[in-house]
Amino acid sequence: MFDVAIIGAGLAGLTCAQQLHQAGYSVVVVEKSRGVGGRVATRRLHDTRADHGVRYLESQGKLVQQLIEILLQRNILQTWTTTTYELDSAKPEFGVGSELHPSSVTCYVAPAGMTAVAKVLATGLDIWLNRRVQAMVPTEKQAWRLTLEPTDEQPSELMAKAVVVAIPAPQALMILEPLAGMGLPSVFLDSLRSVEFDPCLSAIALYPTQRQKDLDELNPAWKSITFSQDPYLGWIGLDSSKRLDTSTPIFVLQSTADFASRYLDATDLHPAGRQMLSRAAQLLIPWLDTPKWLQVHRWRYAFPRRSLPMDYLATTTPLPVICCGDWCGGNRIESALQSGLAAATQINHQLQQRSLPGESFWDAV
Repeated sequence: MFDVAIIGAGLAGLTCAQQLHQAGYSVVVVEKSRGVGGRVATRRLHDTRADHGVRYLESQGKLVQQLIEILLQRNILQTWTTTTYELDSAKPEFGVGSELHPSSVTCYVAPAGMTAVAKVLATGLDIWLNRRVQAMVPTEKQAWRLTLEPTDEQPSELMAKAVVVAIPAPQALMILEPLAGMGLPSVFLDSLRSVEFDPCLSAIALYPTQRQKDLDELNPAWKSITFSQDPYLGWIGLDSSKRLDTSTPIFVLQSTADFASRYLDATDLHPAGRQMLSRAAQLLIPWLDTPKWLQVHRWRYAFPRRSLPMDYLATTTPLPVICCGDWCGGNRIESALQSGLAAATQINHQLQQRSLPGESFWDAV
């Protein structure tokens, strides 16, 4: 029996968990993946790594700024670049050598991978990885019973007085819709159904070491390019420039939502990745379509397209349950952090009304 079970170890779920944990509640975080962070994701490849989710952090709000400052002090983050570029491929003169339009933006990255940010937030928490929640039901003991995907050694159930569902709204619906006949208000479920997400494909491409010399001769020597009005690409970054220990060029490309929508049910994503690389070669560097190695990841719920106009979604019927995430109040990292804080405040109000650390919780992680 826990005081609070939190489904999802993304930034919102971890922030909420830290608040409640530091206030003395017994908290468990249940995560279906093998690591924390959600879309703050890093993939290990060969002897290095690549960030195939969140590209970098930038100061887009008070909470993110506080997080950046603390992680800079701990040498977890460093400045990646102070200039990002934009390429409008809809213009008639687009093509290799097209003009890149610079913007002054300070971008912060973790050389160890962006999941390092989430690992800091996970400090001291009880996190059950590789555990998918299959169902949750209210019990006569005034607690939720969560049924987990069975494993050989781990428990298949847990009990909690309150549940925080900190995953994308469509995934939350899969767990919560069966509760419609058990007292969960229809207006609560309707609010979840109103949230919409855009998908994205991330292609990770590794190139021979000798290509690094070609990159050093680029003018301008860009690290991050956003594409406007392109049918295939939304962004490309020279991911290997974030690392301190690699001389192998690695690019990460992210698609547009429309392009990713064509591959929502595809079992083989390599053809999509090849199209993305071919487009990047057409627009930027001709040899980008001949990688030594390629992986493609599908983010089905990459960016909230239609969010809820509040920091969290809550009900006490039949028992306390709260939904939170970056789809509450906006679609930025700031929204995820704020949503996690607000969800913790609401859960605390419904339980024992203890003293929460608030924004100062960074100091204890």
